[in-house]
Amino acid sequence: MFKSVPIQKSRALPLWRRPLGLLILMAIAMPISFSTWSALLNNFVVEVVNFDGSDIGWLHTIREIPGFLAVGVIAIIIFIREQVLGMISLLLLGVASGITAWFPSLGGILAITLISSIGFHYYETVNQSLQLQWIGKRQAPKVLGWLLSVGSAATLVAYVLIVMTWETLDLSYNAVYMMAGGLTVAISVFGILAYPQFEAPSPQIKKMILRRRYWLYYLLQFMSGARRQIFMVFAAFMMVEKFGFEVHEITTLFLINLVANILFAPLMGAAVQKWGERATLLFEYSGLVTVFLLYGGIYFFGWGVLLAAILYVVDHLLFALALALKTYFQKIADPADIAPTAAVAFTINHIAAVFLPALLGYLWLVSPGAVFVCASAMAFGSFMLALLVPRHPCPGHETRLARPLANPAE
Repeated sequence: MFKSVPIQKSRALPLWRRPLGLLILMAIAMPISFSTWSALLNNFVVEVVNFDGSDIGWLHTIREIPGFLAVGVIAIIIFIREQVLGMISLLLLGVASGITAWFPSLGGILAITLISSIGFHYYETVNQSLQLQWIGKRQAPKVLGWLLSVGSAATLVAYVLIVMTWETLDLSYNAVYMMAGGLTVAISVFGILAYPQFEAPSPQIKKMILRRRYWLYYLLQFMSGARRQIFMVFAAFMMVEKFGFEVHEITTLFLINLVANILFAPLMGAAVQKWGERATLLFEYSGLVTVFLLYGGIYFFGWGVLLAAILYVVDHLLFALALALKTYFQKIADPADIAPTAAVAFTINHIAAVFLPALLGYLWLVSPGAVFVCASAMAFGSFMLALLVPRHPCPGHETRLARPLANPAE
């Protein structure tokens, strides 16, 4: 316990105790709490706390503040190893998610959401850094795809239980939140006690850095965070507010998403490996432009619930292609920059998230369709930026405007 093991020597360990084993364990633990919280959230705040569009916007603005402050991870890892910080963050997420239903008021929900969000966002920042440090560049697209699939499979089990038992056992919000949060806590404690401390080959810079040559990656992160917030905040809320979905119905929709991710996430990783980051990102962003325009059409033209449900699933699948953004950065980065840049990028990703949900919450009260038109415009902006991603990115050839150092085929 707490023994340091260089990554190169970790092959001598049993398969389950190697770095990939820990990444798989973390990929299982996080979505059990976060996805269960998300699945029940809209029904809980509408049925119990009587939220409207403005309230849900403020909740998600509060939830994203820790993401905006993710750059603080750089200061923390001066004193705590990244691996330890990741497991402690998971523990905090599990505890806070488990007691969500204890605070059925606007102020209480905002406070407990802030606490759980600290755990979630700091975990995500560290997890992304560890993935890029522990997984080789050649294997990264496929392995990241498989990790997405594993996380979806774990969440699938939780959602199936919700769908099968919510009405038959007359479950309460508190019972479900406590079970999901408790499981994440148990897995986190096991991860802390059962795994050694893995040493990556390149020591990480432990100060904030902003490098000019990463400018395209920073911009893509900003646009990704902006449009993703619109989907996360308002797409599921639409299903409850406009179409009256109940807990088991919205969870069934999430189940379909999970099955699709389990099947297609490994294929998406393989697609990134075969066709490269630029082609994959262009496909993702063009698809999102179309999806968000059709979302708007549901309000402007009165299209029905079936289209909304289909779009929700397609939306989730397209967002899974965001792993291409991770591998793009891995290819252009100095290995020592991964941890500090992951923290900086996470903060950049959440700049819009701090004000956009609250601002668009007020627009939602006037014109819900206009909210999705805004998201479509953001996706188009991302498409234009992705045109600058090289076919073979590398240090010195971070964009198509830069001269390559190694003369990769364009």
